[in-house]
Amino acid sequence: MVRQAANSMLYLDGVSISFDGFRAINGLSLVMAPGEMRAVIGPNGAGKTTMMDIITGKTRPDAGDVLFAGEIDLTRHDEAGIARLGIGRKFQKPTVFETHSVEDNLLLALKGRRGVFDVLRARRTAAESARIDELLDLIGLEPRRRDLGADLGHGQKQWLEIGMLLAQDPKVLLIDEPAAGMTDAETAQTAALLRRIAGEHTIMVVEHDMDFVRALGVKVTVLHEGTVIAEGSIDHVSADPRVVEVYLGR
Repeated sequence: MVRQAANSMLYLDGVSISFDGFRAINGLSLVMAPGEMRAVIGPNGAGKTTMMDIITGKTRPDAGDVLFAGEIDLTRHDEAGIARLGIGRKFQKPTVFETHSVEDNLLLALKGRRGVFDVLRARRTAAESARIDELLDLIGLEPRRRDLGADLGHGQKQWLEIGMLLAQDPKVLLIDEPAAGMTDAETAQTAALLRRIAGEHTIMVVEHDMDFVRALGVKVTVLHEGTVIAEGSIDHVSADPRVVEVYLGR
């Protein structure tokens, strides 16, 4: 396990936490390599959100190791500190600046920028303009760059928020149910976007849409009652009798 920790980007070992006597996370262990994309699935109440809360410093575990980049103990840092270390989180509901244009949303999110009014009044550097152009092309919103965030469709807001996360230059992205509420075409585009950015970033995707998980084509971790019950390809975990019983059979 020491070697796994040293070579990992995210390393959780024996992590547990209880709330009012309820064991939300129970001896959970999970290892992600640099540049890996992983899908995490499981029934409601399996501990997926609590696990992300622990990684991002929102919740501190009662026991276990939570390491970043092989050596940084995340339990010793708060949410702001963990974000500065390079761990970004996207929640299920997109949150963008609806009264600002798409490109201004990305400008506001750029690493090192501080303060809405200062950012928008300041002269944009050539490097910032180039980075915004790159992000707009990556997330497929170049034609909408001058449109307000409020005028985007649901899927486009999701892509914009992923772009805003990328603007902060994170090493790890935690993405919660990105395909929720999307059309089939948007879902396919989102899977393609995540596949494009994997490798440069370590990405954990929590999702319920099994077709979307299959489209990602990555290793899958299945959680139940706060612990890992199966890991492997989507075909492997889908054939696991316990996964069928507690999740897929429902």
